[in-house]
Amino acid sequence: MNRNEKPTNQRPLAGKTALVAGATRGAGRGIARELGALGAHVYVTGRSTRKQSSDMGRSETIEDTAEMVEAFGGTASAVRTDHSDPEQVSRLTGLIAEERGGLDILVNDIWGGDELTRWDLKLWEHSLEDGLLIQQRAVHTHLITSHYMLPLMLDRPGGLVLEVTDGIDYRFRGNVYYSLAKVSGIHLAAAMAEELRPYHIAAAALTPGFLRSEAMLDHFGVTEKNWRDAAKIEPHFIASETPAYVGQAAAQLAADPEVMAFTGRALSSWELSDRYGFIDMDGSRPHWGRYAEANGLV
Repeated sequence: MNRNEKPTNQRPLAGKTALVAGATRGAGRGIARELGALGAHVYVTGRSTRKQSSDMGRSETIEDTAEMVEAFGGTASAVRTDHSDPEQVSRLTGLIAEERGGLDILVNDIWGGDELTRWDLKLWEHSLEDGLLIQQRAVHTHLITSHYMLPLMLDRPGGLVLEVTDGIDYRFRGNVYYSLAKVSGIHLAAAMAEELRPYHIAAAALTPGFLRSEAMLDHFGVTEKNWRDAAKIEPHFIASETPAYVGQAAAQLAADPEVMAFTGRALSSWELSDRYGFIDMDGSRPHWGRYAEANGLV
């Protein structure tokens, strides 16, 4: 199905409740939209609202994401939450418990490290303050959110926790602070999988390929309509994918009755596309793993 079309009435997640922490833009936005399209009620959280922007200074807001979920046939609640603040996350937990009685799907996609990462600097050259802030935003937030949210899931077997990351292994990712944050997501998923196994709740890490996010389109000065022009600047961008692609990966996985078979693993959008058969918004089927291998990127 072309993802520019509205979905059919197949809604295997109907009655389920999901939280996408970090749903303002990028992969989080795509995941929120696709979970809603399959029937889940989605809480979308982040720091950027129409009344109050985050320090990233971008235009996307959680209200925009909620409206996209609803336009695609789902239902959503936008709740401004700074996931580095335990009190705010605790209040969010209480809200979800009061309104929905529990939680079935938790997606940790908080990042906020783009402007903090200096790819040209070694560990000892990089700002220590910025490097530690990356860990606070991209690792501590995931721990805080899971600490408060997991108790809402324990009496709902068949649930799923996803750690959105970059990559499926432990190799170096070009910057120590960035690498540590992304690898942490993989191990956090594997560790939570062990603790959640008795409750029949799966936990996994999930990565997109070369993500054609709003920020990346802006970086190359293109839009979704003419994104291929960016391949003149960065040839590997030709193999990129939209946030809807990894969004479908997350949603299809959450809807899979055999989801426990994936617990503890690091998964990719392209691997799950092979399994579930979904395609990207433009009708393509990107496979970053195969592309990266063929072009000597791994």
